[in-house]
Amino acid sequence: MKHILIGGAWPYANGSLHIGHLAALLPGDVLARYWRANGNPVFYVSGSDCHGTPITIRARQENRTPDEISETYHNEFCRVFQKLGFSYDLYTKTSDSYHKEFVQNFHSELYKGEFVEERTVKQAFCPSCRKVLTDRLIIGICPSCGEPTRGDQCDSCGTVLDTETILDARCADCHTTLTFGETTQLYLLISRLEQELRNFLSDHPYWRKNAASFTRRYLDEGLHDRAITRDLDWGIDVPKEGYDSKKIYIWAENVLGYLSASARLCEEREIPFREVFGENARHYYVHGKDNIPFHTIILPSLLLGHGQNLHLPDDIISSEYITLEGRKISTSHNWAVWAKDLADEYHPDTIRYFFLANGPEKRDTDFSWREFKEQNNSELVGAWGNFVNRTLAFLNRYQNGAVPSAPIDPALYEKTELAFQTIGTRIEHGYFKDALSSAFDLVRYGNKYYDSNEPWKTRTSDPNRCCEALANCTWLIGNLAILLHPFLPFSSGQILEWLKLDTSWNIQTPAATHLPPEISILFSRI
Repeated sequence: MKHILIGGAWPYANGSLHIGHLAALLPGDVLARYWRANGNPVFYVSGSDCHGTPITIRARQENRTPDEISETYHNEFCRVFQKLGFSYDLYTKTSDSYHKEFVQNFHSELYKGEFVEERTVKQAFCPSCRKVLTDRLIIGICPSCGEPTRGDQCDSCGTVLDTETILDARCADCHTTLTFGETTQLYLLISRLEQELRNFLSDHPYWRKNAASFTRRYLDEGLHDRAITRDLDWGIDVPKEGYDSKKIYIWAENVLGYLSASARLCEEREIPFREVFGENARHYYVHGKDNIPFHTIILPSLLLGHGQNLHLPDDIISSEYITLEGRKISTSHNWAVWAKDLADEYHPDTIRYFFLANGPEKRDTDFSWREFKEQNNSELVGAWGNFVNRTLAFLNRYQNGAVPSAPIDPALYEKTELAFQTIGTRIEHGYFKDALSSAFDLVRYGNKYYDSNEPWKTRTSDPNRCCEALANCTWLIGNLAILLHPFLPFSSGQILEWLKLDTSWNIQTPAATHLPPEISILFSRI
């Protein structure tokens, strides 16, 4: 049985999460719940990215320390993820001492290999502000697509940039044209790993189209060696003599959070780290498309450069973007729906359903309040909630809450058995929209089954037929709750409790003989 690592992207702890983050990250929780239900040991890890220039910028703006800023948003992220049912085995932060020590040990080994070298390179300086500028404090024109960009990565085309290649490079604070001095840094020689990375890509033909095309483009355009140290005050110390005034560059330490979090869990569970980062494992990485190169180029390069035959990524679950009422989300222009506000106002399964049923798996998708309301009212209230309530409330009202027992209709059993196979396969391969749609096809079949058997009539005219119909509907509701639990854990968990079932991914028969006297309504209309 394989160990399953699911790595959710680490959000920057410099501002609140918005709906784009939820759309990109929710598939990770579906995967974790599904694989646990199959009995596999799961390592579902993530954390807050607490280093980097964006946090120091915000700290300076608010007259606070970077640690205060990152801790504020880390705590906010934890509350949001808890409210929305993210079942992380470990949600940590890059400022955690365990992560820092792990990264320093990893880098110490990395420096011993043949893929790191010291270079003297240009360093951007603003003559007006009289300070060295980090990438995030540089603006200019992207040399690849010609669009405005900041210094680390182009938002328009996704290219990871070197500062000296940016056209018309200026200071982001005062817009003064930059001058360049010199500095010594350590570089990861990604260009020497081109063949290994090409083989890595060809070994994964099932990746999502955006992951495969982005990665192929980076390879075809020519890989660039990347600095893994920077002249910064905020970050993890470089474990090398002569680098006391420098820090590990954020991209060379935050992706190692998947390893540090896994290592910590391995210690707690008394499992060798090699069990998770060796051959007997399957690794999923769940993130937005702007993070693709960091998971298909950067992380594999670090793992390959380390030289210890560590497990490379298997499945890249890379989402497209969510737009808001037809416009691109912009936190700087306050055009966003904040996750904390959504989580405070609405049922968590309503939120989860919308972003999974409308997930941007192949193309950008739009969030609108009208669609959010209509899908809750038609699908969750009108279809699923209605099927559950009309069946179980009927049992309480007319059968004193007794759960009937009867042979299961062969056609119904066959459909349910096929649903477990189909939905499971789709989840495993990252087709969450199709998986959820298949489950709701079975919900609609259940409503039609209920209507065709007319228990409101047969309870007096043909009690045996009524009992059989209600037994089949109750059995189907229980198994639908199992199928939907990875997607809608709150409402599904309530049903599993009523019917005395567990989350194991297989057909089950309710163990409950009687229902609770009060069956609550699962969802309310918006």
